[in-house]
Amino acid sequence: MKPSLRRPLDGLPSIKWKLGAVIVAAVVVTVMVVDFGVRAGVSPILSGLAAGSLSILMVQVLARGMTSPLREMAAASRAMAQGEYGRRVTATSLDEVGELARAFNAMAAELAETDRMRRDLVANVSHELRTPITALQAGLENLVDGVEPPGPEQLRTMLKQAERLGRLVTQLLDLSRLESGAIPLQRSTFKVLPVLEDAADECRLHAPHVQVSVLVDEPGLVADGDPERVHQVVANLLENAIRHSPTGGKVEVRARPEKGRVAIEVLDEGPGIPEEEASRVFERFYRADTARSSSVGGAGLGLAIARWIVDLHGGDIRAERRTPTGCRMVVLLPGVAR
Repeated sequence: MKPSLRRPLDGLPSIKWKLGAVIVAAVVVTVMVVDFGVRAGVSPILSGLAAGSLSILMVQVLARGMTSPLREMAAASRAMAQGEYGRRVTATSLDEVGELARAFNAMAAELAETDRMRRDLVANVSHELRTPITALQAGLENLVDGVEPPGPEQLRTMLKQAERLGRLVTQLLDLSRLESGAIPLQRSTFKVLPVLEDAADECRLHAPHVQVSVLVDEPGLVADGDPERVHQVVANLLENAIRHSPTGGKVEVRARPEKGRVAIEVLDEGPGIPEEEASRVFERFYRADTARSSSVGGAGLGLAIARWIVDLHGGDIRAERRTPTGCRMVVLLPGVAR
């Protein structure tokens, strides 16, 4: 991006002021040149021509500084239409054109970030899909070529890869619908305890090596929201907690009233999340442990979906470290006035 240079009249706060300054300057120059010509005995026609020429030249210089951001924006727009999102325009003036230039730069920055996220999304989705597809293809090739006889173990392995593909596609569809607002919330007043117990029961079926417990301070605690979507949030948080828990570890789900809202916590005994990465774990495809194999970890979509659902409820979600080890996921949902 080119360095910002101050242009003539940049300090004036409005285009009206600038046009007025240009007109006054042109009149002053004309009067001065004509007066000088009269005093010097020059023909009035020549003096008028000279005054008009100097006035036009000065207006061109001043007007060029006023319109140069518009020309820069036109050139940058053409470049952005071809995929070059790094272009910016000079935004040093204080008038309406300067405000437009600053808004244009902000829009260009957002487009550049959106383009980066799009490219990252395509790369991540391709990677996540390729892994189970490659495993399925290798297993099927071994069966077709007779390298391995068809047996329960090989079929279970391929079934797991097919299930993983199905989960990834479902998560991608859910996230796309949530981001586009295509999934409306069916809000109602519901009891929190049954929702948490249902999510915990589902996770116990798939994770017998981890103890999952539910504790609600008030058994009759109620919240305002979509119970099905809240169940999805808790299930995603539990799945993430169980994945990072050691064998024999404990995962707890707690709920309590907190300043007119309902606080739901999911606690595990895993390695925890570094503080500098706590806000990034809710990004799509982000993994806090970059060294973890994608075959062991999830696709990195569960927490992104949980954040979108909580945001739709007007709530908050955050990740915290536990002492001495582990992670605490905190969800705040609207409560019910008593």
